[in-house]
Amino acid sequence: MKISYVYILKCSDASYYTGVTSNLNKRLFQHESGFYKNCYTYRKRSLKLVFYAEFTNISIAIDTEKQIKKWSRAKKEALINGDYDRLQNLAKKKF
Repeated sequence: MKISYVYILKCSDASYYTGVTSNLNKRLFQHESGFYKNCYTYRKRSLKLVFYAEFTNISIAIDTEKQIKKWSRAKKEALINGDYDRLQNLAKKKF
């Protein structure tokens, strides 16, 4: 069973980058070293890993990554801080 990871990096400009990988250490090294020059994080180094979750199903990991990418900054920060009670309230639309 292969493990996949969804991760969130905090960039030098305080923005967040969400990604998915099957080799977290290698991918973090690639981000930090600027391995991919067209990657969002290339000009936003230095980077800090602020969250990751493990998955045994790559399809679920990819779906989770896509979901998190659509979240507001506040909702991402609640996840990062482990404030799971706030996640539900932050998902509600404000009218």
